[in-house]
Amino acid sequence: MKDTKRTILTGVKPTGIPHVGNLFGAIRPAIELGADYLFIADYHALTTVKDAKTMRGLVKELACAWLACGLDPKRTVFYKQSDVSEIFEIFTIVQNITPKGELDRSHAYKAAMDEGQSINMGLYNYPILMSADILAFDTTHVPVGKDQEQHLENAKHIARAFNAIYGQTFTVPESLIEKSVATIPGLDGRKMSKSYGNQIPLFAPANELKKHIMRITTDSSLPSEPKPTDHVLFQLYSLFATKQETDTMAKRFLVGIGWGDVKKELYEVANRELTPMREKFDYYMANYAEVEKILSEGAGRARKKAQATLERVKIAVGI
Repeated sequence: MKDTKRTILTGVKPTGIPHVGNLFGAIRPAIELGADYLFIADYHALTTVKDAKTMRGLVKELACAWLACGLDPKRTVFYKQSDVSEIFEIFTIVQNITPKGELDRSHAYKAAMDEGQSINMGLYNYPILMSADILAFDTTHVPVGKDQEQHLENAKHIARAFNAIYGQTFTVPESLIEKSVATIPGLDGRKMSKSYGNQIPLFAPANELKKHIMRITTDSSLPSEPKPTDHVLFQLYSLFATKQETDTMAKRFLVGIGWGDVKKELYEVANRELTPMREKFDYYMANYAEVEKILSEGAGRARKKAQATLERVKIAVGI
């Protein structure tokens, strides 16, 4: 019925311009994995984003960011979820065999209930749409963190239930557990996060990048005193520097180095790494028609595959 090669799919919600933690914790690992399909989950974002201008801006920034960071649209089918209507037809069909109890157990739904949030049906049905995202492409593997496996379990349950009722139709996807990624520290040493306000924006101009780095919290130790290599400055330096540069810096930490010197050298290696990405991001933002063409071509490729899946599903249910 289908080929047996591994097909990897992942999606990303548009939440704003990424920061350095996103680059090393999510974007690069996904690109290096070589996903077959990567989509911008704009319909999923509707659960929280309620302004059209904001939505368009978030999608634009996310698309430009991933391309600037090295995503190859020739290798990976890159598209907006909203451009593949077949996903939503599959969603409509499979919701009819999805038990309510399964949705009641969704972590996102339960967390929103516990926090007393107003629940919309988009949030409640989120697991079904996510399952349709996956099942539409005969996905065999979905990258997930160890704390995110429930997201994939829903797709597995729906695929198995549908196959049990209508015969072998859907590929049952498997988890592709992502390698543990070290927590990327922010300016204050805590995990880099927009919610903490301790992030280093990925595409900040050079002078802003320097200002952020100079704000990194340090102690009052003298330049001649040894410094711990678990400090945020060393951890960030090691992300941007070569192995030889990192080894040299480790020795300097051991014998003593001034925090100001570390910040200066961190800025130099970070700016060296980020400048090409910053330039690409600025280019794509200024020439967004090129990005829209990439997304449109990706949607065309995605729809061709999703159409075949939808046709198989409709035949199975007698529609």
